[in-house]
Amino acid sequence: MSLATLLETQRDGLQRLTALLEQECEALAAGQIDGELLQRLAADKQALLAQLEHSEQQRRAFQTAGGYPEGDAGARQAARDAGCLDAWQAVRAASEHAARRNELAGSMLWMRLKQNQRMLDLIHAVSEKTLYDPQGRTGPRSARLKVSA
Repeated sequence: MSLATLLETQRDGLQRLTALLEQECEALAAGQIDGELLQRLAADKQALLAQLEHSEQQRRAFQTAGGYPEGDAGARQAARDAGCLDAWQAVRAASEHAARRNELAGSMLWMRLKQNQRMLDLIHAVSEKTLYDPQGRTGPRSARLKVSA
């Protein structure tokens, strides 16, 4: 597989990852959370991330086999020498876009978790208060002032 083809595969995978992250953000922004949808998106993201990791390992092996140094500078030089610098830059841009989308999704998820925790804390606090006595009556009545003149 050529470096250009490999980079195109990575760019396509990153664009699909970004689309999944956008769907996740939309699901988290919805008033009613669809747990099944979020689970499906998480599974799809994991599968896609495994594919992206595999293609990144292939790209690094190509870079190493070509005698290029590790890291971004070596990857850029390998792409330049292979005539696919534009593809490398597209992968970098897609990667940065996916990272920003992932950060947004993570922030939204964190806010949802905090909101759920506050609701659970409130439910717990309310449930600890005794609303009825064993006879089914409400709690003690407030003392009334006896006013005699």
